[in-house]
Amino acid sequence: MAQKKDQFQKFTNSDVAETFSEYSPSVREKLFRLRELIFETAKEIQGVGRIEEVLKWGQPSYITPESKSGTTIRIDALKGDSKEYAMFFHCQTDLIARFRKLYPKTFHFEGNRSIIFSESSKLPEKEIKQCISFALTYHSDKKKK
Repeated sequence: MAQKKDQFQKFTNSDVAETFSEYSPSVREKLFRLRELIFETAKEIQGVGRIEEVLKWGQPSYITPESKSGTTIRIDALKGDSKEYAMFFHCQTDLIARFRKLYPKTFHFEGNRSIIFSESSKLPEKEIKQCISFALTYHSDKKKK
């Protein structure tokens, strides 16, 4: 239990912390892992810089305010009593189309904006980190082309 308490204390945005506290314990744990993967991935990519955690549309959201290298990544539990949660990407990017080509059997996608996860399934972390890296470098990659 101490690990979860430590993670909770690391929040710098009290609104995001409060949002996490409202999730069911099992979904919260999964969302904590997605959150960790976002921060881990950002540290591994040169030029991304600091990740800021904010609340957008009532969802924990991750932005690259200094480098502006990436597009916003949001995470949230799906509404209702669902045991599902998701990672959301800006719908006007080609990110989900790219992810579909790379991982057609790995992920369950919803439209052009999200990857849906089930609480009972193991996260394919290597693949998720690849998707996160594409999102965190979306704008800087477009400039290079």
